[in-house]
Amino acid sequence: MQTGLEEQLGLYQKRIPIFTRSVKGRFRRFKTTVLLLAYAIYFLLPWLPWSRLDAPSQAVLFDLPGRRFLIFGLTVYPQDVVWLALLLFIAAILLFFVTGLVGRAFCGYFCFQTLWTDFFIWIEHKIQGERPARVRLYRQPWNREKLLKVGGTHVLWVLASFWTGMTFVAYYAYAPQLVLDFFTGQAAAAAYITVSILTISTYAAAGLMREQICTYVCPYGRFQSVMYEPETLAVHYDARRGEGAHGRASARTGQRTLDERHEKGLGDCVDCGLCVQVCPTGIDIRDGLQYKCISCGLCIDACNTIMDSFGFPQGLIRYDSEQNLAAPEPTAPRVEWKRLKTIGYGAALILMSAYLAYSIGTRGSYDRAVNQIRQPLYVVLSNGDIRNRYQVRITNKAAQDQTYEISASGIPAGALDLGNFREITIKPGHSGLVQASVRLAPELAEHTHHFELVITPKGKPSEARSEIVRFDSPKEAHD
Repeated sequence: MQTGLEEQLGLYQKRIPIFTRSVKGRFRRFKTTVLLLAYAIYFLLPWLPWSRLDAPSQAVLFDLPGRRFLIFGLTVYPQDVVWLALLLFIAAILLFFVTGLVGRAFCGYFCFQTLWTDFFIWIEHKIQGERPARVRLYRQPWNREKLLKVGGTHVLWVLASFWTGMTFVAYYAYAPQLVLDFFTGQAAAAAYITVSILTISTYAAAGLMREQICTYVCPYGRFQSVMYEPETLAVHYDARRGEGAHGRASARTGQRTLDERHEKGLGDCVDCGLCVQVCPTGIDIRDGLQYKCISCGLCIDACNTIMDSFGFPQGLIRYDSEQNLAAPEPTAPRVEWKRLKTIGYGAALILMSAYLAYSIGTRGSYDRAVNQIRQPLYVVLSNGDIRNRYQVRITNKAAQDQTYEISASGIPAGALDLGNFREITIKPGHSGLVQASVRLAPELAEHTHHFELVITPKGKPSEARSEIVRFDSPKEAHD
């Protein structure tokens, strides 16, 4: 997948500016729709109100001082780290699953680098004009026009980068107050540092480096080939149709129609170069599948536009599989999902997503754990009574302070000793530890192997939970 030219250039090549041409088509419309939706979610979500009793009225708030994430009606605490692990697993499997089916669709439509680069190119186009005007501006010496247009472009890039960083920080504090504090110099130092770093990195990645992030920084483009299979759909140039017997050629007089071209052994490609001009990474898809291709489909839109203008069939460049292109009679491209690897990814994705949804849906307002202190297993008191000791840990996952009552079932009422209290009040997201002991007479201890510790949120008897606890005695230890 690496050409001889790329091998000669070495591991790193100085960036050559790419001036992309605007194009219309279904893939361009889809990219624009994804961009607008992603930006609406990212930039507007911190400003979405959500009524809360113990926190700012913000729909999504990562409350680091309170050690919790507030996501609409869900409160996530550090104890829920398993959810994060599941999310990361689901994201990885989803990436493998999608790549196995349709190649680098994530890169072409959903990657942050793609979304911000697309927006920065749009700004550049609005200020400097279409591709020919931008190329002319780049080549001309510095004058008033170039200074205003290039300077204005970079100013808007910096502003967009700044608001990107500002929005990111707004997820970690009450957005309206944060913005006010930020511009009045009263925000925390971490806010200024974070916004500065994100402003610089966004400006550099989306404005200055662009495709070099995909080529040299992002590892996905390098290892994506291990997830490709002959049945994987990717952006391909139909070389058999486009080249014909004697290669591609421009549409001059005598070779404008399909009949004229086929009679001379020419392919359907009119060598207009539009597929290269619209590519955000600057590659020529006609050279074959390349790791720099992000499968955005813009070259498909460009080629279909040219095919329509000449009255040729669309699909000279299209999403297709290597297997289908190599067939004697290629069929219409389709997603081939009936493969062991793809089915395995899909099954893992469904199972893990279902488990995550079940875990979130069934989570109670608190967690509890009872551990027996096993050194020693038991203590024989001076009057012969047997005592076992336990640690009861309760974690409050509710959004407000909660008081918990602790009782026992299966042993006499006075056998459970919790010191001077039988209840504990715990703040949201915090844990409380209660030392408990159970003391039984020798005759009763001999026949008591287990009992239940019952934890009940005060005023909420329906949420009472019990833990079966072991009780050790000398006879049982000897047996």
